[in-house]
Amino acid sequence: MAPHGDGSGAAEETAAAGAEERPVSTVVVVIAMQTEALPVVNRFQLVEDRESLFPKGVPWVRYHGTYKDLNINLIWPGKDPSFGVDSVGTISASLVTYASVQALQPDLIINAGTAGGFKAKGASISDVFLASEVAFHDRRIPIPVFDLYGVGLRQAFSTPNLVKELNLKVGKLSTGDSLDMSQHDEASIFANDATIKDMEGAAVAYVADILKVPAIFVKAVTDIVDGDKPTAEEFLQNLAAVTATLDQTVSQVVEFINGKCLSEL
Repeated sequence: MAPHGDGSGAAEETAAAGAEERPVSTVVVVIAMQTEALPVVNRFQLVEDRESLFPKGVPWVRYHGTYKDLNINLIWPGKDPSFGVDSVGTISASLVTYASVQALQPDLIINAGTAGGFKAKGASISDVFLASEVAFHDRRIPIPVFDLYGVGLRQAFSTPNLVKELNLKVGKLSTGDSLDMSQHDEASIFANDATIKDMEGAAVAYVADILKVPAIFVKAVTDIVDGDKPTAEEFLQNLAAVTATLDQTVSQVVEFINGKCLSEL
């Protein structure tokens, strides 16, 4: 660790400013479910790695290709080796994001996926939100300062021009490892002032923050958490249609990013 007053902080700020003025050349797109990922893979004609960049034995999958001036790396955590289902949730998301940043050194992380939405906050089925900030709702540590660490509130990278160009909704995202919502979770989500909830975003944000990589969060609403239908039933009912909407929006985001600097987003 560098000693205080050696100028390293100023150097880091200068380097960060320089990075914001260079065109974005490499993006990592983290998507938890294969159903969500494949439409994007097909749209951009991405190909799966024959020789994985990742440690031997992990199920993580990288699809990659180029779109105009942009190198696209779509990372899917793959199927759990024991249970054969998508490796959803915060543990897989944080691990695969960390490994992807280490291997690929991206200029920007895009965490795309589906989410539950709250009608009380203006969310409807198939709405697509860009998260303004992200936090956890199931890490309750009622000890001073540890409580703030548990919530882990972090700002998403600000993209005012992207929001305006694509006319995206903006809302706060709350993350937890359960699809349903307990009373404790509900209270935490309310405290987070969340419009949408998912199972990955805050974990991706945590890794992006410690590794100092800008991250944005594109979330399409599959189910209304404070609605009348059971969450799992509504999620499965709407998944295919909402995934198509997500695919379209992610493609628009990629199109907008191409050729631009971070400061132009």
